[in-house]
Amino acid sequence: MSGQITHSAMAAASVLGGMAALGLTDNFVPFISERGSLWQFHFIRSLMGFVILGAVVALGYGSFRMNRPWAVLARSFFPASAMLIYFGCLSVLPIGVVVAGLFTAPLFVVLICILFQGKPVGVFRWAAVIAGFAGAVMVIQPDPAALDPVAFLPIVAGLFYAVGAVATRAWCEGESTLSLTAGFFGLLGVFGLIGIFVVNVDAPAGHAGFVLRSWGPLDGAMLFWFAVQAVGSLIGIGLIFRGYQLGEASHVAVFEYSLLVFASFWAWVLWDQTVSPLGLWGMVLIAIAGTVIALRSTAAERAA
Repeated sequence: MSGQITHSAMAAASVLGGMAALGLTDNFVPFISERGSLWQFHFIRSLMGFVILGAVVALGYGSFRMNRPWAVLARSFFPASAMLIYFGCLSVLPIGVVVAGLFTAPLFVVLICILFQGKPVGVFRWAAVIAGFAGAVMVIQPDPAALDPVAFLPIVAGLFYAVGAVATRAWCEGESTLSLTAGFFGLLGVFGLIGIFVVNVDAPAGHAGFVLRSWGPLDGAMLFWFAVQAVGSLIGIGLIFRGYQLGEASHVAVFEYSLLVFASFWAWVLWDQTVSPLGLWGMVLIAIAGTVIALRSTAAERAA
């Protein structure tokens, strides 16, 4: 029992550390979006990520070998698309709104299980889905008189992230963490490269042009922030994966919602961004809904 408690504590600490790293580094995106390009960012960050992953493989700590390359590629499409939307939104929306939208993913996982996998869902998880979507609306606070579709894009990112989560288990069982990470960063790099050549518009200056620019200045400051993002994301993702290896998935998943706190805290410190009281209650509803879904899903699997 003592060993189990120790592993659970280490798993929680690992996930909290990963979320703290991501919550901080994601707040540095405005330094990039002011002059850079979303597509350039993903392409160069992926190159840097592969250099780091290649060093890990060269030291004998894993392999890029995939058992089913097409399954890994298909699965990678969804989280890569989610992150493409996520980082694009960070340049024009408050980070608390963007993170809250992404964390609607567990709600979509439940809906996918119902609609496409025929799994039964009880009243608690249905209530959690409804509460979670209500929380998302409270965070976004759409104004019918001036409805901005961009505010709903983080929820689209949550949908793509959910499909990727379901696909990880359904399509990629037995694949290594390193191969899945490589597939994710590789496809994001391909998306970035395509965008560099396809996007060709007269982009406005500042953050508004982040998604519309094909390329930005590649000076020392930009390379520094790209490197910070590459290292920070690899550390964050690595700690999260480690947490899932140490602890039970349903218990570990609960601590992922700490990203709402870390991201909002650093947004307040660095950018003086605040979340309204209604938005804060919405974040609480999303976190509670995700926790209920994680715990009830595990209970249902054990019963089956």
